[in-house]
Amino acid sequence: MYELAPGPLQTQSVLEDPLLLIGGAVLVLAVITVWQMVEIVDAYNRAALTVFGEYRKLLEPGLNIVPPFVSRIYTFDMRTQTIDVPSQEAITRDNSPVTADAVVYIRVMNAKRAFLEVDDYQRAVSNLAQTTLRAVIGDMELDDTLSRREMINERIRQELDEPTDEWGIRVESVEVREVTPSQGVKGAMEEQTSAERRRRAMILEAQGERRSAVEKAEGDKQSNIIRAQGEKQSQILESQGDAISTVLRARSAESMGERAVIDKGMETLGEIGQGESTTFVMPQELTSLVGRYGKHLSGSDVEGNGADLESLEFDEETRELIGLDDIAEIIGEIDEQAEMDVEAMEQEAQAIKEGEDMGSDAGPDPDESITMSETDDESELGSDSE
Repeated sequence: MYELAPGPLQTQSVLEDPLLLIGGAVLVLAVITVWQMVEIVDAYNRAALTVFGEYRKLLEPGLNIVPPFVSRIYTFDMRTQTIDVPSQEAITRDNSPVTADAVVYIRVMNAKRAFLEVDDYQRAVSNLAQTTLRAVIGDMELDDTLSRREMINERIRQELDEPTDEWGIRVESVEVREVTPSQGVKGAMEEQTSAERRRRAMILEAQGERRSAVEKAEGDKQSNIIRAQGEKQSQILESQGDAISTVLRARSAESMGERAVIDKGMETLGEIGQGESTTFVMPQELTSLVGRYGKHLSGSDVEGNGADLESLEFDEETRELIGLDDIAEIIGEIDEQAEMDVEAMEQEAQAIKEGEDMGSDAGPDPDESITMSETDDESELGSDSE
């Protein structure tokens, strides 16, 4: 059947029962005691246990049983921790005010020493990093603080290593995030940078102009040298051409003069032969010309008066004077033309000689032959008598 809920009378009876009260109190106390005895430590933490204020041990990660109600737990994070160093105003060695801030990376290596040797190690490391940052910047010049960040980081880390080792803390690295000069220093630096850039631009422009001038002068020099060499070669060739032309004209005139003298001499001999005289006087020049012309026509080595006949070939002095040996290739056409002229002269002379021979083959006059023979006999007798 239906049960009735306990009414006020039943509740009052229960509270008045001492056994029930004691049982409830014991149950609650047992739960609280178990709660106080069990301590769970995370994997990345270590916990320092104190009992009645006395340090007992470090609690490892996992489930740990500690004395209830009289124990205290201090947890330490064993991972790398980041500590921001507030901005610090400092004055460099060259009296330039700057503002700098940094970040410090630390790790708890010994939780017991971090618990017993220092109160709030994070705040201690932060304060120590602030003072060290100001000291390091104060020992450097402004240009070094702006350009040598790695050196600042290393010096701060070395300064923090010794005191933090005693606290069981290791400073893994220090990074200076920003070094900001004052507004006046910034303006001066900007002006200096602008002046430096203008100076470099002027230097580069001057170097470019100098190089351009040098290249232009070098080009003009080479051009003048080549032009002078060309003019010199042209003058040499022109002079050699003039010399050769002059020599050829002289030789041609000499040959033509000799031919004219020989022709005139032949005519004179013909006229003399028709005369009545038996004694003939011939000039030496005529005999020499006849011998040379005959040698030129026949190419023989006949000697006259015991001496070699003169040749129409150029001697060594003349060849060296007009440079025939040096410019043989350059004036090959001129030589060929000269050879053609000589050949033409030889052919013409040969034709004249053949014509004279044909005239002599027609037969001399008998009276003239007799007269010439008698004249020769008388000259021989005269010579014998003498």
